[in-house]
Amino acid sequence: MTRRHLLQAVAALALTPALSRPGHSQGAIDRAALGRVEAYLNSLRTLRARFLQVAQNGASAQGTALISRPGRMRFDYDPPEPLLLVASGGQVLMYDRELRQPTAVPASSTPLGLLLTPEIRLSGNITVVGTERSGGFLRVALHRTGARAEGLLTLSFAEAPMELRQWTVLDAQGRETRVTLYEVETGIPLENRLFDFNDPRFLEAEAARR
Repeated sequence: MTRRHLLQAVAALALTPALSRPGHSQGAIDRAALGRVEAYLNSLRTLRARFLQVAQNGASAQGTALISRPGRMRFDYDPPEPLLLVASGGQVLMYDRELRQPTAVPASSTPLGLLLTPEIRLSGNITVVGTERSGGFLRVALHRTGARAEGLLTLSFAEAPMELRQWTVLDAQGRETRVTLYEVETGIPLENRLFDFNDPRFLEAEAARR
């Protein structure tokens, strides 16, 4: 993946406001399935997994993802990609280790901010566009109520047992970025300092020691 394509894909993933497809209509919604998804997400406290990120043009990157709910997320991209993505303290920061250049936005303005709230309810502040089952997965398409311009986020779950396996974000240009999780571990201890990005150089040193 070239630097330009990687930056575009990461921006679509968590930094750039997105637009759902024009005319995307309300689909069928399985309310019982949504209840199970809510229960799973609210029971999820920590997660560590490998991830594969694929842009619409087919370019890809891999790395390690950490989630500590509520409020914290970290994506370390494997070399030679120099990027680190961290959510903590209500902000999302993208840090380029080569350029030593951070970019930060409020987590509440990003599609993935939906996963970081203390209590996830797939109603009220979140509008579910539709649910779909195919290929052994349950997919839930949603956006923040009253803020459709933030983007359309589609979460994909294995159902037996329930496990988050993938999400897709659609950006303002209609490009999709897909992140697939594998080697998933949950309920593991994760220190809060892993998500402290007040000094990006500290995070860089931490990553180098792992």
